[in-house]
Amino acid sequence: MSVNTVQSPPSQAIRPFRVDIPEEAIIDLRRRITETRWPEKETVTDDSQGVRLATMQELARYWGTEYDWRKVEARLNTLPQFVTEIDGLDIHFIHVRSPHEDALPLIVTHGWPGSIIEQSKIIEPLTNPTAHGASASDAFHLVIPSLPGHGFSGKPTTTGWDPIRIGRAWVVLMKRLGYTRFVAQGGDWGAAVTQVMGEQAAPELLGIHSNMPGTATAEINTSVQRGGPPPSDLSAEEMRAYEQLRTFYAKHVAYALIMSTRPQTLYGLADSPVDLAAFMLDHGDGTGQPGLVEGALEGRLASALTRDDILDNITLYWLTNTGVSSARLYWENKADFFNAKNITIPFAISVFPDELYQAPRSWAERAYPHNLIYFNKVDRGGHFAAWEQPELFATEMRAAFRSLR
Repeated sequence: MSVNTVQSPPSQAIRPFRVDIPEEAIIDLRRRITETRWPEKETVTDDSQGVRLATMQELARYWGTEYDWRKVEARLNTLPQFVTEIDGLDIHFIHVRSPHEDALPLIVTHGWPGSIIEQSKIIEPLTNPTAHGASASDAFHLVIPSLPGHGFSGKPTTTGWDPIRIGRAWVVLMKRLGYTRFVAQGGDWGAAVTQVMGEQAAPELLGIHSNMPGTATAEINTSVQRGGPPPSDLSAEEMRAYEQLRTFYAKHVAYALIMSTRPQTLYGLADSPVDLAAFMLDHGDGTGQPGLVEGALEGRLASALTRDDILDNITLYWLTNTGVSSARLYWENKADFFNAKNITIPFAISVFPDELYQAPRSWAERAYPHNLIYFNKVDRGGHFAAWEQPELFATEMRAAFRSLR
């Protein structure tokens, strides 16, 4: 890897990182799962009161007796992982260089309740495209950082680590790795960070891609949040997107409201693995709450997402005790997710059918009339697109950034 750490100041050093969870922490996790005090069964026959008792008890049974964290730990340790200090905080990241030297550097940012595990399946198809039916000219050098307060990155001890600051930190990271031109991608919080980077428009940043883009007008964004009437001139496609956003704010945003207002109150996320799991599972997506992740747990999802994938991610949050520290990002954030942004650099968008909302092409073209370089609707996948449909996601990345090489 062409990274020079010898001549760097100590604060800018790039240090190798290896996951090494003590066995005592695994034993403690299983004990806590076994000793869970359960509530009574929900009084409905659906998910309208939250993640159902039977779902959580079956997950806990498997998690506490059969699930093996060491498998994902071993997989992570086959990847080149590093830590470097940026703006006083240790940032953990995966950095995989393509065997094709002319590859385009790409930084991909996860969301909540995601992590670097969410993007682990796209590493091989993006960095080694010729092994996946694509051309060497589509290769990427890939950087996947852990958000501050998430996973193996440091936990901020003072306020201020919002998407704006993170976006600037990502530019520092890419330049520290020696990249003078690169692109960026993100969904969920990754979309917020990546789109802020698009607004900041660092000269090294060639363009961005989002699978959860902000395209709604200020009028629409205000109306869906307040439950107001839709504009009278919406097309059928726009009306569908409007209803998706309205429903999200009306029925599915409670988890975000408590994290954005009272994150420190969520002590259960640090004390009970089952509470952490239930809270993360109830995130919801375009298929409802808990939606896609429940489908994966029940084995009825036609995708690459499995029960072990879900538990790998939840267990990472538990073992790093980042339930509360990750929630603070919601408190720090001051921007809306879905409104159109002041982005002037090239912007590419992929729309997955089970995302929180399906951005209409008309909204995207109105929001970014001069810099929308790619817009495509795909036929499968949802909020965790890279995790659920890694090959399709990789295909989208190749197409989205092809014109910027």
